[in-house]
Amino acid sequence: MEATKNMEKVVAAWVSPLELAVLGAIWGASFLFMRIAAVDFGPFALVEVRLALGAAILTPFLWRERASFTRRSVVRLAGIGLINSAIPFVLFAWGAERAPAGIGAITNAMTVMFAALVAFLLYREPIGRWRLVGLIVGFIGVIVLATDRTSGDGVLSAALAGTSAAACYGLAINLVRRYLTGVSASAVAAATLLSASLLILPFAIATWPSHPLTGRVWLSAILLGILCTGVAFVVYYRLINRIGGPRAATVTYLVPLFSVLWAWVFLGETLTARMAIAGGLILGGVALSQRQRR
Repeated sequence: MEATKNMEKVVAAWVSPLELAVLGAIWGASFLFMRIAAVDFGPFALVEVRLALGAAILTPFLWRERASFTRRSVVRLAGIGLINSAIPFVLFAWGAERAPAGIGAITNAMTVMFAALVAFLLYREPIGRWRLVGLIVGFIGVIVLATDRTSGDGVLSAALAGTSAAACYGLAINLVRRYLTGVSASAVAAATLLSASLLILPFAIATWPSHPLTGRVWLSAILLGILCTGVAFVVYYRLINRIGGPRAATVTYLVPLFSVLWAWVFLGETLTARMAIAGGLILGGVALSQRQRR
């Protein structure tokens, strides 16, 4: 028994940081793949491919937990699927048509702060001094990012879309925590992806591209669905089970870094001074918002 516990500690000591880095690299790549595929696919068609493939990967988790779902929880899952997957995925894809990949990834880091803000506004959870300071610093970062004209004319709209998507994630985190307790996180992820896929399907059919899509575009869409959605969620929930949600959430710091790196390597997109400043402010705000009171 003691040997088993020691082995688990050793595994957690080096495997978990490695998986966090891999997960940050995968989720960072999602913004690269959206940047490549969104222009040709359009946001709705691309998101439908992403949701359908991601749901297919996670279906075994949903089937395993099927007994824990009630009629009421199914309705709630459909609503959360709209807020947590359908709307933010479309917003990020829409922004990827208009601005560098790093814009969406940087605004995505606001999720943690929006989760605290929603908990305060809707459920009267104490926000605390450090979280309040973190929110202010983070929003200043968004303003700096949105006014970065050196990255193109679409930066403002992409930054607003990404910030709105992060707000959706923050709302969804609170809804899951309050209305889906007792259901495993992996099953919730599978169910929300599946329901979001069904909700987006009519819009995807109506806007499906009429022109031929290149292999590069199809590969990006497929990797976005299988790797960046399905596989990434499996890794994420493995980490939650092993090291807990708060420590697993530190992947938030890695996603923008990897996103900017991949965009630079594969697309030649550069990191502007304002993007760097905005990223520092937003990630600094996230760090402050997660600071615990003594």
